[in-house]
Amino acid sequence: MAASSGAFAQSASPEQKPAEQKSPEEQAKEEALRRSIEEYAEAAKLPGNAGLPECVWSGRRIAMLLWRDDVDTARRHMELYERFGCPTEHLKIAFRCLVRQGNIDSKSPERLSERVHACWVNPDAPPPGTPAATPAPSPAPAAQ
Repeated sequence: MAASSGAFAQSASPEQKPAEQKSPEEQAKEEALRRSIEEYAEAAKLPGNAGLPECVWSGRRIAMLLWRDDVDTARRHMELYERFGCPTEHLKIAFRCLVRQGNIDSKSPERLSERVHACWVNPDAPPPGTPAATPAPSPAPAAQ
């Protein structure tokens, strides 16, 4: 009886797996799609044309190309960016934010993409590791 219950347990395991178990590659694709949708939704809150999907898409690519010193390709992308009516001032301050934050690990393209997006949606953000500017506490009045 013990042998038959062991065989039953072995044959029952595949049936207990969820029908929609996804491979790690499929899960990564779904996560990337979800993250992309969230990034565009976040950028859509920007004032003016800077939040338009075509401006976000092309502007972030231009910033990454400039970061990688691919100025010629960035210049060609700028023609599209401007043709879409995207604000060059926003691109300028987003790239300034990227440069202010210092070097990025060259072996991690995801890190560059994340930093470019963060600078795109909030170009005035302080560099990481820099404490936010807080007003100094006023000194207590001297006792008289």
